[in-house]
Amino acid sequence: MNSLTLLFAALCILAIGYRYYGLFLTVKVLGIDPARPTPAVTSADGHDYDKTNRYVLFGHHFAAIAAAGPLMGPVLAAQFGYLPGALWILAGVVLAGAVHDTVVLFASVRHNGSSLAEIARTEMGKTVGVTTSAAVLIILILSLAGLSIAVVNAMARSPWATFMVFSTMPIAVFMGYYLYRIKPGDVKGMSVIGVTLLFAAVLAGPHVAADPVLANMFDLSRNQVAVFLAIYGFVASVLPVWLLLCPRDYLSSYLKIGTIGMLGISIVFIHPQLQMPAVTQYIHGGGPIIPGSVFPFVFITIACGAISGFHSIIASGTTPKMIATESDIPFVGYGAMILEAFVAIMALIAACVLVPADYFAINSSPEVFKTLGLDTVHLPQLSREVGEQLAGRTGGAVSLAVGMAYIFSSIPFMEKMLGYWYHFAVMFEALFILTAVDAGTRVGRFLLQDAFGAVYPKFKSAHWVPGIVITSALFTASWAWMVFTGDISTIWPIFGTCNQLLAATGLVIGTVLIIKSGKTKYAWVTGVPACFMLLVTTTAGYQNIFGNFLPHKKYLLLWLSVLIMGLVCIITVAAVRQCYRLLTAKN
Repeated sequence: MNSLTLLFAALCILAIGYRYYGLFLTVKVLGIDPARPTPAVTSADGHDYDKTNRYVLFGHHFAAIAAAGPLMGPVLAAQFGYLPGALWILAGVVLAGAVHDTVVLFASVRHNGSSLAEIARTEMGKTVGVTTSAAVLIILILSLAGLSIAVVNAMARSPWATFMVFSTMPIAVFMGYYLYRIKPGDVKGMSVIGVTLLFAAVLAGPHVAADPVLANMFDLSRNQVAVFLAIYGFVASVLPVWLLLCPRDYLSSYLKIGTIGMLGISIVFIHPQLQMPAVTQYIHGGGPIIPGSVFPFVFITIACGAISGFHSIIASGTTPKMIATESDIPFVGYGAMILEAFVAIMALIAACVLVPADYFAINSSPEVFKTLGLDTVHLPQLSREVGEQLAGRTGGAVSLAVGMAYIFSSIPFMEKMLGYWYHFAVMFEALFILTAVDAGTRVGRFLLQDAFGAVYPKFKSAHWVPGIVITSALFTASWAWMVFTGDISTIWPIFGTCNQLLAATGLVIGTVLIIKSGKTKYAWVTGVPACFMLLVTTTAGYQNIFGNFLPHKKYLLLWLSVLIMGLVCIITVAAVRQCYRLLTAKN
């Protein structure tokens, strides 16, 4: 199949979904009110609650939700062929993922920027609130561990990419200071400065890698990158949102959207063939990358590109506290998710333009690849051109970078730049993931502050520095420990399952809110995808426990899976009972 056909079909479906289903959701189902003051106005404090330009907020929100999921998930799911992943991304995002994000964001805005757990407590009682809070906290830790492992593997021993990632941080701080202190409200000026400095950092990357002293300075080991990541997450959680987190995410969104746009344009002009078949022999299981069958594992492997529970943490964390008007909710909530699905389609195409033998050689261990009976085609030449050994680099990041580099280097006059584009793609992936790490850590701090505040009320204060520092440090240490002690094969399966369990939880709570608002006839909008995700995730959880964790004696992950599935079951039962009471009371 030609990649251009898939790209064009995806663009049409996503555009139609945003224009019609998104409008139906926000106007008919939710009933947004542009005249209603938002928490950013009524609770403005200049720290967490801060009225933000819709385009800057879109950049922050998109950067925060678009992490490893839309990049790594489709690449790993390419094991089943391009068709299962493409169908799930397009149908999932329009009918479930974008709905989930928008409903949770709307609910949080209407509850003064409250977290999903606080919304559940308000609407369904204290027990459900505590249960949701525990589930969200555990899932958030696992999510950040999974995302962080992906970025650690991408940045380790890559001084070129590491330098460019590091450079975005002082640039972001200057952007935030410029926008809020030097020339308040000058978004265009801030954008020009930020993009110019970012472009300079990208151009400087190859020179840094070529200089022995600088290359050695930025040539970090896996553990060194993990330490840096933990420090960054802590700092981003403690500093005011306008100084680092928001401008850095906004800056990263330029690189993300620009790179994806450039990749799309390249596909239009080059239209490479998809080498991976529509469906492979591994749809029934036994694959070298994902051990299970296409059902349920394609639905949890591709998370953020179709639907993601992690998004509910952002949509009820930092973003609702910065929404200037409810009319921005469709653009930020539904629109950012649609754009993320487009990213996922691009990642799927980049993986599938590789020869299947080369794809499997990169994403499976050498021992496993030998059992497949395949011979690599272009991989030895690709390894020479990028200057790195590519075989056996599992996790999806390397194969995605190779696929992107292959497409970019096919452009006329860029045939000899495959090495440059490979390292650029690694940096691009790392930035994608880091923006979810900083926002996720900040939201984790909010959750711990709420939990500790029940015992010592000062922890709930947004201005009590010791509480902010203590909760940030504890939360950062929890996910950082899992990064040091785990790997992609142990963390990603439970991350995918738990992530989708949280998405189901968000949809279940959304269904209760829709019925409670008197719009029972629209309950199917969230109820149907909620039921589907509960079926998928419970099946995947069962198979993970008995097919992955128990045979490999991963008892911590096993009990975490059991705990989270139990918590979600409690929430679901409570929601069903609440819906039943509401419906019978009306009758």
